[in-house]
Amino acid sequence: MMWRNHWNFGVDRTFGCGSLVGMEVKELIEACDRELQAMGAQRELLCEVEGFPIYGYTLMRRMSERTVYLSSGIHGDEPAGPLALLELLKERVLNESCSWYVCPILNPTGLQAGTRENYQGFDLNRDYLNCKSFEVASHAKWIEGIKCDFAISLHEDWESSGFYFYEINQLEDRPQRYARMVEALAPTMPMEPESLIDDHEVREAGWIYHGSEPDEPKHWPEAIFLAVQGCPLSFTFETPSSLELSLRVKAHKVAVCAALRICI
Repeated sequence: MMWRNHWNFGVDRTFGCGSLVGMEVKELIEACDRELQAMGAQRELLCEVEGFPIYGYTLMRRMSERTVYLSSGIHGDEPAGPLALLELLKERVLNESCSWYVCPILNPTGLQAGTRENYQGFDLNRDYLNCKSFEVASHAKWIEGIKCDFAISLHEDWESSGFYFYEINQLEDRPQRYARMVEALAPTMPMEPESLIDDHEVREAGWIYHGSEPDEPKHWPEAIFLAVQGCPLSFTFETPSSLELSLRVKAHKVAVCAALRICI
């Protein structure tokens, strides 16, 4: 999740991914909104920044035994997550067995500009303790009012060559989940081979087993905030930004579907 401004929506204004060629940020927000509302999700406007709405969605199912939180787009130079999430929504991956909380695009101004940070220069994914940014202050307040059993966040990394993920697990350690994730991803993307990823030692290739304490005490990411708020298990998925966008989108979709099969 290191910052690189190689993907500049402020210049291209397109995502360039299959049927999504020509889609702008507002169109992507509207497309996600249509799909979620068509499924019966309740929309809440968390805030509006520079003309972009940031929504949180709640989709409660009467017979569900688990509640899943799903987010993407917190870093604007990581477009594969929001694009993958839209495709997953269209494919109705939010199945009837779970209730859902969804935040499709948390940093629309960064996505528009192609920058990791928002329009004010804040790295939103380091602001969940201090809540200095309007986006995170609004989002954190919303999170405080929800309860989820499992969380998935979609990210990218300009410095990796393969897929990797963070696992924050305050429940029973189940290493077999990793083997099943690798098996699911193998036809699409290899796991990151480095033994040190973003200054973290890996447990196995592409698997960072992270505690619920932040790396930087004053700079909390979303996943740590979720853990502190009571979410016992979360996966943060990372695809390598150097690879073709359509492949990164596919890898995120495969990983989300696999995680839901494995963990729910």
